[in-house]
Amino acid sequence: MPLARSLSMTSLNGLPQCEDEDLPVEDLLLFEVSWEVTNKVGGIYTVIQTKAKTTADEWGENYFLIGPYFEQNVKTQVEFSEPPNPAVKKAIDTMKSQGCQVFFGRWLIEGSPYVLLFDIGSAAWNLDKWKGEFWEVSNIGIPFHDQEANDAVIFGSLTAWFLKELSCQFDDKPNIIAHFHEWQAGVGLILSRSQKLPVATIFTTHATLLGRYLCAASIDFYNNLDQFDIDKEAGERQIYHRYCMERASVHCAHVFTTVSQITATEAEHMLKKSPDVVTPNGLNIKKFSAMHEFQNLHSMYKARIQEFIRGHFYGHLDFDLDKTLFFFIAGRYEFSNKGADMFLEALSRLNFLLRVHKTDVTVIVFFIMPAKTNNFNVETLKGQAVRKQLWDTAQSVKEKFGRKLYNSLLKGEIPDLNKILDRDDISIMKRAIFTTQRHTLPPVTTHNMIDDSNDPILNTIRRIGLFNNRTDRVKVILHPEFLSSTSPLLPLDYEEFVRGCHLGVFPSYYEPWGYTPAECTVMGIPSVTTNLSGFGCFMQEHVADPAAYGIYIVDRRFRSPDESCNQLTQFLYGFCQQNRRQRIIQRNRTERLSDLLDWKYLGRYYMHARHLALSRTFPVKFEMEPSAPPKTEGFRYPRPSSVPPSPSASQHSSPHHSEAEDEDEDERYDEDEEAERDRQNIKSPFSIGALPQGKKKQHGEYRN
Repeated sequence: MPLARSLSMTSLNGLPQCEDEDLPVEDLLLFEVSWEVTNKVGGIYTVIQTKAKTTADEWGENYFLIGPYFEQNVKTQVEFSEPPNPAVKKAIDTMKSQGCQVFFGRWLIEGSPYVLLFDIGSAAWNLDKWKGEFWEVSNIGIPFHDQEANDAVIFGSLTAWFLKELSCQFDDKPNIIAHFHEWQAGVGLILSRSQKLPVATIFTTHATLLGRYLCAASIDFYNNLDQFDIDKEAGERQIYHRYCMERASVHCAHVFTTVSQITATEAEHMLKKSPDVVTPNGLNIKKFSAMHEFQNLHSMYKARIQEFIRGHFYGHLDFDLDKTLFFFIAGRYEFSNKGADMFLEALSRLNFLLRVHKTDVTVIVFFIMPAKTNNFNVETLKGQAVRKQLWDTAQSVKEKFGRKLYNSLLKGEIPDLNKILDRDDISIMKRAIFTTQRHTLPPVTTHNMIDDSNDPILNTIRRIGLFNNRTDRVKVILHPEFLSSTSPLLPLDYEEFVRGCHLGVFPSYYEPWGYTPAECTVMGIPSVTTNLSGFGCFMQEHVADPAAYGIYIVDRRFRSPDESCNQLTQFLYGFCQQNRRQRIIQRNRTERLSDLLDWKYLGRYYMHARHLALSRTFPVKFEMEPSAPPKTEGFRYPRPSSVPPSPSASQHSSPHHSEAEDEDEDERYDEDEEAERDRQNIKSPFSIGALPQGKKKQHGEYRN
């Protein structure tokens, strides 16, 4: 039963109670408003897309998403239809009759939610009037040259107009909840409140505007949160109007939420308000029926990456691919915010350690961060061509060799191996070997970079000297484009690439949540994060020993940059010391953590925010028992009692540690027993109180 219907029940624990029996609670409507509905810009798109199924299951036909209309996005993502709700249809028709283009349909993602899309361009002629109205209610002026802010005013005005047309049909009864994401959608919230619309409003900030700008300027942000002159800092960066829009949205909303505790602390200082609820980001978790399936995917995609490496490093392939580890960092090209600066410095130190200890392990590191490029690097394309030519040569020689061997065996003869390959075969192979000779080092980037002399990653590589020399145990490849299965270089989608790697490294300085390490976790790939990311803080709270489960958390808040870099280097070096079995055990543990990140569990925080908004907006109609946000007692993984996952976790007391001791430790590992213990640590989403016998709880009736 949809949540909206459960509000009519009389004995709800922790949920708003409806006291008006005449109120048609099944008509309670939920609207989520974001600039990233059907429009991928950043991580908010992932939040809304992955959460849609859980919310649609809860609200049924009463759940709608509102976003901007962009034809190139809609063509492949939206199936147009008529609104099934007569009130929604009437509001849309009213707006259309006054010259606005409004599109309605289903978003073709899991859950198939309804979407309402406004064509910003068709309403642009109202911009000056709407900017004037926005000034009158907020005293916030929008510069004409800031197109993004101007679009936000149009989008917000259209959203508020729609909510007004809709609420007019309900005779001021509390039928609408509107959830706004980020400052681009905030104008609609501000206008709705200024017009006193009977709408329960929620505002979620996924990252504060000023926080992102300040961190990008290499300022000691978190240790000086209470020292900043907020207005001055925003003005100097020419984002004062955007900052005002964000702050006004926060203070106008009935309920304010952020995505992590670290962002909650930031918002308290940057936006001058503490969040009412922290709503962690989740993912849709698709569990495999057998544990070995995701391990098989790792092997399959690792082999595809190895093929690329064979071509990229042709002529310098003097390392063992079976003893080569693939690390990667991915995301927006924010050099310091994403921790690429610290990662490169740690790689330089790791290279020194691996060389000093004369290890046979090689580390190849991928930087998947989009930047401006001209096209593929010719040397990189040549490498893949050489690899393919060598493969074709080997196949032709193998066929000739196989036929001669087969014929000899048919005659009952042992073939003379000196005669089975003729002079032509030897010549072909020699020519193939000559083609692999190169007089340059393997390139550190796969593309021709625009203005590469000022590129921060390439400049750092030049400074630390990681040029893919033969003696380097750490090799670097910058791929300044998002991955695609149609690429002639590395034909893998991002998910396939992640599954083929051994470790994701995300030592971010500014990361309100951090979907990249979360995606690694649900795919069973260990990752490095920090205690300045929402994901890292969440894992510290819920996992007793995150490193044992493949979540390495670098302390970037309470240590100096040099100490943090040393800690990251030790994590990477410890990972390189693991044997294959230890990595398999660790991947099994990492994949089990995916339950923690399932929207099935994390959706409870959004439910709590909606209930809180209803009780605050309509206190006469809805009551909510005084309670804290949803508890997660027992929602915690203990440290595994079996074999340590990495040498760094338990240093051997004797330098004469033997392989026999490793085998004894391995025998203590019981995958099924450990998995069952972890499953018991994930409680059901809500704790269920006692009920009178014979009465069943309805969906949505559980205590938060």
